[in-house]
Amino acid sequence: MKLYFKQKMFSLRQRSEIYDEFGNVLFSAIGEISLARKMHIYDRTGNEVAYVERKLFRLLPRFSIYIMGQYVTDIVKEFTFFKPSYTFERIGWRVDGEIFSHDYRVLSGNMYVASMHKHWMTWGDSYELDIADGQDVVMVLAAVIAIDCVMDANSSNNS
Repeated sequence: MKLYFKQKMFSLRQRSEIYDEFGNVLFSAIGEISLARKMHIYDRTGNEVAYVERKLFRLLPRFSIYIMGQYVTDIVKEFTFFKPSYTFERIGWRVDGEIFSHDYRVLSGNMYVASMHKHWMTWGDSYELDIADGQDVVMVLAAVIAIDCVMDANSSNNS
């Protein structure tokens, strides 16, 4: 399944829309203004299906993922120099990426879960997601949002 993640440029709170290949909005992600970064994911009817919350006071970025209000996992950025890497505690996923191209693969063991590719030269961050059949779409979206939050934090710190 292919989805397209598009961040709104001019928004007081960080806001993104997630589209299918026909341009239909399937999900929205809206940031909460708070000390800890928190992003809520809503389905097309406005029901919250998940949220991602940054854990404060950590050496490396760590986000907790909640699906339907229930804690599922923490995604942790690993200490690496040239290849971004993330692990999911409790569920065994890992994310490997290319730092310069912003291409990421989500794997469960050696099994492909999803990939994320950043589109360049667009207003706001824009990604193409390719999710393997049978995978939890909301969980993959939560992972992508957490990774996007880490990249935003890194670019803010480098500016």
